Amino acid sequence: MNPNQHSRPNVVITGMGVISVLGNTVGDMWHSLLEGRSGIGRITAFDASDLPCQIAGEVRDFDPGLYMEVKEARRMPRSSQMALAAALQAVAHAGLPDTMPEPERAGVMFGTAMGGVDFIDDGITGIRAKGYKGISPFTAGGAIPNFPAFMVSKQFQCLGPNNTTTTACAAGTQAVGEGAELIRRGAADLVIVGGTEAFIRDFGMGGFAAMRALPTSYNDDPQRASRPFDARREGFILSEGAAALVLESEAHAKARGARILARLAGQASSSDGYHVAAPDPDNLGKIRAMRWALEDAGLPPSAIDYINAHGTSTEQNDLSETQAIKTLFGEHAYKLAISSTKSMMGHAMGASGALETIICALVLQHGILPATINYENPDPECDLDYTPNEPRNRTVKTALSNSFGLGGQNAVVILQQAE
Repeated sequence: MNPNQHSRPNVVITGMGVISVLGNTVGDMWHSLLEGRSGIGRITAFDASDLPCQIAGEVRDFDPGLYMEVKEARRMPRSSQMALAAALQAVAHAGLPDTMPEPERAGVMFGTAMGGVDFIDDGITGIRAKGYKGISPFTAGGAIPNFPAFMVSKQFQCLGPNNTTTTACAAGTQAVGEGAELIRRGAADLVIVGGTEAFIRDFGMGGFAAMRALPTSYNDDPQRASRPFDARREGFILSEGAAALVLESEAHAKARGARILARLAGQASSSDGYHVAAPDPDNLGKIRAMRWALEDAGLPPSAIDYINAHGTSTEQNDLSETQAIKTLFGEHAYKLAISSTKSMMGHAMGASGALETIICALVLQHGILPATINYENPDPECDLDYTPNEPRNRTVKTALSNSFGLGGQNAVVILQQAE
């Protein structure tokens, strides 16, 4: 048990917002998840006909003009547009005003793997075609990874701590955890946390294809391509989106009469220190992150009812995560319910962990487990309960969410039902 656990404030979730391949509100995303609907399709953002993988999880119906002035949207990369839209939803959901009542006690912590990569790409194209005059004056500012956090801070006048996690696929989860730490140590009463990603570009898809990380057999059947833990999994599906949550100290939330959606009980992060892409062969980094999150929450492994797995649909990752869960949880691993919502949503890199934290909160509220779709061919080495193909009713009091990223970055959060 964390020795400081009884002296630190409890952290709760009071607001949530999403822009996702399964819908641009929390309710729409949740409904799509329970329907088992896939958001994966043929790429429309560019001509992908020369790539071995021509499918991705695109947010096709996002209109930034619903959330901000068109002129302002043009000066923002797509990742920042989606981050701000998700944050606007979350703040409204939390019942907070457009400007924080105590600006210096409000912070921002956002995650992204790549940031404004579209501005970088367009800037490079512009200068090579037209020289200096081919670059927009908004390129340098918009391309920096902390631009989404800046926009959220500016929008709501969050004048306290402001930081950005850029830990690849773990960034969204780590942003949630680090935001909680700001509240625990007394640096803020409220923190807007989340993650965002918009990386569906030719060089992004090409880079992952060169790594042989993407599937190549499902270009004509994209909705079946993401198949975590299935014996015929071939690789992950690159996706995009954004998610934001409002975290508060429990005392702050109760003082203003806020509805508490879930409690953030524990968090941790770790490093493999092994390889930029391949998992540590003994899974020690993953095990450390999960064990430390449990210790941070003051919980035994047997307290976990549900795990939202990182579950990317790559051969190595899914096996490694399964082995790590079995090592840490022992016999309880076979009593756990597990699912990978990336089977429907793909892998939105720095946004995924924040999206999946929201999904865990919804599982706690509704007592329904989203399925792992496309689970058709059991892998004898991946032999846990992955909630195959159909959602399931189950009371969940405590949920754990895993995110394991490129660079050996691991991040875990644990949520509990609101009292």
